[in-house]
Amino acid sequence: MQLFAFGINHHTAPLEVRERVAFNPEGVPMALRDLVHHEPVREAAIISTCNRTELYCNAPDPGLALKWLADYRQLKPAALEPHLYTFPRERAVKHAFRVASGLDSMVLGEAQILGQMKQAVRSAEQAGTLGLVLHKLFQQTFSVAKEVRTRTDIGANSVSLAAAAVRLAERIFPSIAEQKILFIGAGEMIELTATHFAAHKPRAVTFANRTLERAQLLARQFGGQAHSLNDLGDIIASQDIIVTSTASPLPIIGKGMVERALKARRHRPMLMVDLAVPRDVEAEVSRMDDVFLYTVDDLGKVVQEGRDLRAAEVMKAEEIIDAKVVDFMHWLGSREAVPTIRALRDQAERARRNEVERALRLLHRGEPADKVLEMLSQSLTNKLMHGPTAALHDVQEADRREVVRLLERVYQIRGRE
Repeated sequence: MQLFAFGINHHTAPLEVRERVAFNPEGVPMALRDLVHHEPVREAAIISTCNRTELYCNAPDPGLALKWLADYRQLKPAALEPHLYTFPRERAVKHAFRVASGLDSMVLGEAQILGQMKQAVRSAEQAGTLGLVLHKLFQQTFSVAKEVRTRTDIGANSVSLAAAAVRLAERIFPSIAEQKILFIGAGEMIELTATHFAAHKPRAVTFANRTLERAQLLARQFGGQAHSLNDLGDIIASQDIIVTSTASPLPIIGKGMVERALKARRHRPMLMVDLAVPRDVEAEVSRMDDVFLYTVDDLGKVVQEGRDLRAAEVMKAEEIIDAKVVDFMHWLGSREAVPTIRALRDQAERARRNEVERALRLLHRGEPADKVLEMLSQSLTNKLMHGPTAALHDVQEADRREVVRLLERVYQIRGRE
């Protein structure tokens, strides 16, 4: 078994590829159980966000997990391989630390990914696929992320996706205060975006969600109205700005719906910000007149602002991460030595037990105690020394010096020249 991570992200794959392998939170435990059931994977966790889908595994072969992902998403491996990255052992550890610290995010230093990784851990625990190695990895990951954010200003001057959405709106409309805004979905991203827009006191805000109760909670929080997704066709025409981020596997806003809305609006412009992966808005909508449609990748170009100012903070963060990777790999190495340590102790215990039983038989026969003790100590010494001395005698000349150095280190001795 070995630790590794693989996946795709906004650096390696376009949105149309990422949305084909994305997982909604409710589906992750089922997917993990399927992976462990069909492949010899001891431990697994899936992180799936708008920017990445990654698997962290303790398994014999990364290729098996890759094949599972392609099969599970009904894709050919060749369709994924050009966009995939695979990190074994310490590279997987470093990648996890960098992701949690916001160094691999579209928004450098953003903190939302940390919550998403914690959700991935909860899902793996629910599925029963989080074992000793991954549990230790993620606990250390969260500790490293906290240290990076405490000891550096990596998150300073960052522009979040939510803030970028507001900036786009300000470029299209003279004043956000005069616009009506519809938020579709009720997750963390929608709440964060609504908070940014609410600071500009828009004319009206509306929330639509699959579960009406959740939309009503947000409506009360921001002083707006609430609707179910079934009402979208009736309310979309009255909205100037639409921000959507749901976990729907298929688009919920199609070209026909937008065409009808634009006709009712007499072609007044409409801004649509689709933060969902898979996308909530059909791609064809972007080619329509009077619609400004932006995806999560489009907003990524806006959030690059201020990145250069934090270059020094990135270097500090990388130094912290490198040191912590060494610590984790030391722990992992000690875990890998456990079977050998156990075998050595078992062998020594068998030798001790056999010699004690032999000594007791001699004592029962009336042999002198001092003679029995001397024989016991000599026999134990011979048995315990047989392995290393035999190794020295049997080793090839070219390897003898290395074996000598190893034995001197193990037994903390220094042979005479």
